[in-house]
Amino acid sequence: MQSDSALRLVWIYPDLLSTYGDQGNVLVLEQRARRRGIEVETVHVRSADPVPETGDIYLIGGGEDRPQILAAERLRRDGGLHRAIARGAAMLAVCAGYQIMGSTFGGEEGQPVDGIGLLDISSSRGPARAVGELVAEVDSALNLPTLTGFENHMGITHLGPGVKPLSRTIVGTGNGDGFEGCYAGHVVGTYLHGPALARNPALADLLLSWAVGETLTMIDDSWYERLRQERLAAVLPR
Repeated sequence: MQSDSALRLVWIYPDLLSTYGDQGNVLVLEQRARRRGIEVETVHVRSADPVPETGDIYLIGGGEDRPQILAAERLRRDGGLHRAIARGAAMLAVCAGYQIMGSTFGGEEGQPVDGIGLLDISSSRGPARAVGELVAEVDSALNLPTLTGFENHMGITHLGPGVKPLSRTIVGTGNGDGFEGCYAGHVVGTYLHGPALARNPALADLLLSWAVGETLTMIDDSWYERLRQERLAAVLPR
């Protein structure tokens, strides 16, 4: 039974899209909320289940071509995610999940496959696989520190006027145009793995603040910051 006062996290299709440990994003949000005294309930929605419309933060991860295509088909038919975002829920979509949010993405042979149209983006196959560490400076409007993570994808993502770039790449490929990810309203799309929210706790707190509608209390981030600085030092020029 769900508590009306609990923060509801919805992890979409872990049976299809959880290749690179992106479920860690759910665990980070759970931990950071509970350390602030926020009650949390997490729902794991398998691909045969309907997506509930009453979540506060929705998360979807990366995966291979066939699971990505299947996930897009089921999300289009379901419609629950669209209704949840329309009523103000927040979302983090990673890699294959990020591409699914757009109008089209590249299928197994590079053919265009319909996405779900939640974000004004389209993706296609790039000339080479982007693999390795990714560092990017965030749009100043979001007031977040430099993003760190790793990428492993073949995608090139084109942003339409309905979204803003999440960040500008310093190291890595990202969208393929000098930018990484995008955002619109309370929806964030990114190619960052790591998992992204363990590498970037300030991004986790941004999602939480959107969901609870208030500024969050400070917590000790020394462990996270050591991880961030270690990874940044490994890839940025000295």
